[in-house]
Amino acid sequence: MQRIYAKARAIRLVIFDVDGVLTDGSLYLGDSGEEIKAYNSRDGHGIKMLHESGVELAIITGRTSRSVELRARNLGVELLYQGVADKARVFAELLVARKLDAGATAYMGDDVVDLPVLRRCGLALTVPEAPLAVKLSADYVTRAPGGRGAAREVCELIMHAQGTLEKS
Repeated sequence: MQRIYAKARAIRLVIFDVDGVLTDGSLYLGDSGEEIKAYNSRDGHGIKMLHESGVELAIITGRTSRSVELRARNLGVELLYQGVADKARVFAELLVARKLDAGATAYMGDDVVDLPVLRRCGLALTVPEAPLAVKLSADYVTRAPGGRGAAREVCELIMHAQGTLEKS
C-alpha cells in the first residue's frame, strides 16, 4: 500500500470513466430512447471533496449522454470528453493542455478500452467487476463496486495520501 500512497501523493489530475465506474454499468432505456443512469451521491461528494482539495478532475467516456454532462457540471468537472473512441489520444492532449507529466495523473476505468490510459497514467485504478486484464494493469482495485462507492474510495485514498482528507 505504501507504493500506492507514494504514487497518489503526486496526483494533480484524476480522470474518471463513467459507465462501470461512476455508475454500476447499467443502462436504462426509456420507450422514447432516453438513456437513464444512476449515480451515487457518496461518490459525488468524494469527487467534490477531491476537487476542493486542489486536484483537477476530468471525465473521458466513450458514450455521449446528457446526464453525464449534467452530472459533471454538478460535480464541478470542467474537463468533459464524451463520445471518445481513442481515450489515449484525449489523455495525451490533456497532458499537454494541463502541462502535466503522466505520473501526475490518475485514471479510473473498468474495461479493456481503458487499458491504453491505465498503462500510461501515474496511478491506475479500477473496480472489482473489471475484466482480469484490467485488474492486472491496475495499481489499485477498489473494494467498493463501480457506481456504489468506488469513486469515493479512490478520492479518499488520494486525499489521505496527500494529507487533505482530514481537512475536508
